[in-house]
Amino acid sequence: MSITSAQEQVDNWIKNHGVRYFNELTNMAQLTEEVGEVARIIARRYGEQSEKESDKNKDLGEELADVLFVVLCLANQTGVDLQDAFEKKLEIKTKRDHNRHHNNEKLK
Repeated sequence: MSITSAQEQVDNWIKNHGVRYFNELTNMAQLTEEVGEVARIIARRYGEQSEKESDKNKDLGEELADVLFVVLCLANQTGVDLQDAFEKKLEIKTKRDHNRHHNNEKLK
């Protein structure tokens, strides 16, 4: 699935199930909340914190999908073509970072 297709699917879901988009500030707060849930899983499962029993059944993929859903909502409601923006960003990062990472002793 392309990012464009994902944006369209989210827009259709909002129109058919969600009534309307939450406003941008509400979606930004939701995004922060969802990223926090991802951070909690990562910190406990892969970091040094112990994982609480109540967190052991949390699905990282589901939480990452929640983040993606809200990002797609924000892109839709602010008129951002995320496919185009991502392709441009990848090109910039490729030109800027290729040699930098290959020459980074910390990554060897």
